[in-house]
Amino acid sequence: MPAITLPDGSVRRFDGAVTGTTVAEAIGPGLARAALAMRLDGKIVDMATPIEADARVEFVTRRDEAALELIRHDAAHVLAEAVQELYPGTQVTIGPAIEDGFYYDFARNEPFTPDDFPAIEAKMREIVARNAPFVRSVIEREEGIEFFKARGEKYKAQLIEDLPKHETITLYSQGDWIDLCRGPHMRGTGDVGTAFKLMKTAGAYWRGDHRNAMLSRIYGTAWRDQKELDAYLHRLEEAERRDHRRIAKQMDLFHLQEEAAGSVFWHPKGWRLYRAAESYLRRRLDAAGYQEVRTPQLLDRSFWEASGHWDKFREHMFVCQVTDEEKVLALKPMNCPCHVQIFNQGVRSYRELPMRLAEFGACHRYEPSGALHGIMRVRAFTQDDAHIFCTEAQIAPETVRFVELLSQVYRDFGFDGFRVKFSDRPAARAGSDEVWDRAEAALKEACAIAGVEYTLNPGEGAFYGPKLEFVLRDAIGRDWQCGTLQVDFVLPERLDAEYVGEDGARHRPVMLHRAIFGSFERFLGILIEQYAGRFPLWLAPVQAAVATIVSDADDYAREVAAAMEAAGLHVTLDLSNQKINAKVREHSVAFVPVIAVVGRKEAENRTVALRRLGGEAQEIVPLAEAVARLAAEAAPPDLRPAPRSLPQDTMA
Repeated sequence: MPAITLPDGSVRRFDGAVTGTTVAEAIGPGLARAALAMRLDGKIVDMATPIEADARVEFVTRRDEAALELIRHDAAHVLAEAVQELYPGTQVTIGPAIEDGFYYDFARNEPFTPDDFPAIEAKMREIVARNAPFVRSVIEREEGIEFFKARGEKYKAQLIEDLPKHETITLYSQGDWIDLCRGPHMRGTGDVGTAFKLMKTAGAYWRGDHRNAMLSRIYGTAWRDQKELDAYLHRLEEAERRDHRRIAKQMDLFHLQEEAAGSVFWHPKGWRLYRAAESYLRRRLDAAGYQEVRTPQLLDRSFWEASGHWDKFREHMFVCQVTDEEKVLALKPMNCPCHVQIFNQGVRSYRELPMRLAEFGACHRYEPSGALHGIMRVRAFTQDDAHIFCTEAQIAPETVRFVELLSQVYRDFGFDGFRVKFSDRPAARAGSDEVWDRAEAALKEACAIAGVEYTLNPGEGAFYGPKLEFVLRDAIGRDWQCGTLQVDFVLPERLDAEYVGEDGARHRPVMLHRAIFGSFERFLGILIEQYAGRFPLWLAPVQAAVATIVSDADDYAREVAAAMEAAGLHVTLDLSNQKINAKVREHSVAFVPVIAVVGRKEAENRTVALRRLGGEAQEIVPLAEAVARLAAEAAPPDLRPAPRSLPQDTMA
C-alpha cells in the first residue's frame, strides 16, 4: 500500500502499485492533463513508471524548467522517425538533448542540407499530431543486438554491444517506430508541441573518432511554446549581429589564421582595447594588495608530474623534446604550480600571509580544431590569474575581499550582476575525502560570511579542490562563466609549500586560486558582443574621429586632433576628399563613438560639431570644452573622481 508524498506535504495512499498517471488522475483532471513526467524521489521518470513502495512524487508540467530537456529529447526522437519515413535506408545513431535544442546523427550516403528541412519539419508536425504514446520496454542484450541488426541498424546494435554487461537495455516505441533509449520520455509525441525548428546540418564522426564513418548531423531547437521559440530565434539574430569576429573585422581589432590556429593576431586598435582592460585590472589588483609576478613558459615534465597536472591535463598540453638533452618540456597550461615555486623561495612566516600573487600569465592548451571559436575558444591565451596563500582562518575574509573586488570589476565593465555556482568534488580527484570535507566546508562557510548565494554544480570541482564559478549574463540573455575562486589544500602539499606559524612550527598554507576575467581573450570577446562594438568611451580603441567638411578646415582639424591627443584621447584624423555624410557613415560602421565635424564656420569660431554614434543630432561646442568633456568621459572608472557628497544641511 504505497504512500505518495506530494510537494505540499500531503500524502495519498493507494491499495497497490500505481503509476504517475494514476496518481495525477486521483489528484484531479487538470493535473492529469498537464503532467508530462514526474520526479520520483527526485529522479525524473516516465508517467507510466510503476510506484510500488512509499515515495515522494512531484509532477513535471510544461511550466517546469525541466520540461525543456524532455521536450528536446522527445523532439530528437520525432526528428529521427520523420527522417526514416522520408528517407528509407537511413540509419539512426544517437540523438541527445543539448543546450537550447537537440541533434540527431544519421548514417546516409548523401548528407542532409537545409534544403531538406521543410519536408522534415512538415513530417515532424504530422508525427506530433498523431500523438503516439511513448512506450518503454526491456529487452535482453543479445535479443536487442539481433533486433537492430535485422532492421539494418548496425550503429544501434554496436551501442548495445558496447554497453556494460550489467546495463538494462530499454527500447521506446512511438507507434511503429522504435529506438534504443534510456529515457525518460513524456507521455506521447503530442507533448513535443510545434514550437520547434531545424537549424543547421554538420558532419560528425561516429563516436567522435576521425577513423570512423562520417555521419550527417541535423541540429534543431525546441521550446515550450511559440513565444519562447520566437524569443530564441530573435536572440540568435542578435547574437549574429553581435558576433565578435564580424565586429572585430569592422573595427580592425584582430585576425586569426590557420598557420597559428587558436592564437590571436592583435592589430593596433585591438591591442589598445586589450591594454585598456589590462591596465584597469592591474590598477585594481595593485589597490587590493596583490603583488604581480612573471613565471616561465616552458617547464620540465617532472614539474607537472609533481603537481598532478601531467596525469590530469597531459592531452591538453603542448610538449617538446630538447634534441641534445633527454628532457621533455611542456608549455604551461596554467600558472598555479609556478606561483608555488615563488612562495617556496626562502622561509615564509605567518606574518606574510595572506600573500596574494597575481600574474597576467600566457598559457597554452590544446583544443581540437573543431572546438576553436574566434577569441572565445583559443589555444594561446592570457589568464588574469592570482593565487592567495593563506591560513584556514583567512579563507573567509579573503573570499569576502575577492567577491567585493570581482563585483566592482564587473560593474565597471557594464555587468550589473552575476550568478554563482558551487562546484564540489569530482569523481577523479587528488586528496583524501577528509581534505575535501575541510575544503568544501571552508568554502561554504566563506560564502555564508560573504553573503554569496549559490546553486550546487555537483561533481564539477577542480581535481584539487572545490570552486565557485561566477556567471555573467550579457545584454541578450546569454550566460558566460568567467570568474572562479577555488580552495586548494592539495597543491601546497604536493609541492611542499609551508610557512612558519606563530607557534614556531611549520604549516601548509591554503591556496586560493582566483580569476576575474578568466582569460583576456574570452573576456574581450564577451565585451565586444556585450556592447556590439559600441564601447563606452574609456574602452573604445578609437575614441573620436575628427572629420573635415571642406579642405579649408584641414589645418584647424589637425589642431583639434592634436588637442584631443594631448588630453589622452585616441583620435583618428580624416582629411579625405569624401563628403561628410560618407565620412560619418564610414566611422559609424567602425563604431567610433564620437565624430567631431569641422568646417569653415567651426574653424572661424574655434568650435567643433560633436556627433555621437547612432545619433542624428550634433552639438556645437567650443573646442576647449569639447576636449575637457571627452577627456573626463574617457577616464577609466577607477580613475574618475568620486562624486562629492552634499553638505549635510543641504540634503533633503
